Amino acid sequence: MSGITLLTVAGLTVADDAVQIETPAPGKQVVQQIELPASTSTWVGGVNRDLSTPRPVDETKTETVRYYLYLPANYEESAAKNGAPLFLFLHGAGERGDNLDDVRKVKVHGPPKLIENPEFAKHWNCITISPQCKKGYCWSPKQLMLLLDSIEKQFKVDKARVYISGLSMGGYGTWMCLNEAPQRFAAAAPICGGAMPEWAKTIKDIPIWNFHGDKDIAVKIDFSRQIVDAIRAEGGKQTLFTVYIGGGHDAWTQTYANQLLYDWMFSFPR
Repeated sequence: MSGITLLTVAGLTVADDAVQIETPAPGKQVVQQIELPASTSTWVGGVNRDLSTPRPVDETKTETVRYYLYLPANYEESAAKNGAPLFLFLHGAGERGDNLDDVRKVKVHGPPKLIENPEFAKHWNCITISPQCKKGYCWSPKQLMLLLDSIEKQFKVDKARVYISGLSMGGYGTWMCLNEAPQRFAAAAPICGGAMPEWAKTIKDIPIWNFHGDKDIAVKIDFSRQIVDAIRAEGGKQTLFTVYIGGGHDAWTQTYANQLLYDWMFSFPR
């Protein structure tokens, strides 16, 4: 889309992370920002199903989208070959924010948190994009695809190895992105989210490993079961579903700590 400008911020600090004006050094996670068409994806009444209702972007307005960007330590080596894999992480509702000081909340859970651990980072070979959703809204798949477009123009990405995962509201966002652009993703891991069962025809051939606690009262497990059952009814054979027996809403901590997830996910090229 024309008119999209990649921006960075100089002279500001978020927690201990300097916002970069140059391309970040491999092995370091930094905050960047971009102006994109405004999201209209609101969380209507907090009803679970509404979180998976895609809404268009408002192309008459722009807004600042901030995100953590991580280049793996071996980025230059990967760039010289086929490019580096790309991983998109979508946080939950509790990590939304509207200003630079809020961005640090994105690193509370999941890969952007784990990347801060050198032992984890040295085995993590993906360019990692962890955007922040603004307060009062849920994820906009159309806006996220524009963000990925900009990253793929700026860095050498292996477009056959683009992956997505998210938790809670980000689990819904993961399903929405798969439905929005099924041809884009090699594999996905939605966690304690849900989706419209009618999307099954579109996404049935994507390798998906879904996770949910059976005692989750924030997002009922039925929202996961319905989409998984629909995919399997459509003949989908690459969808796994892990149910944490007795587990509550936090299905993400043990999921992201499980190396088997990454071994499985990164085994799939598109």
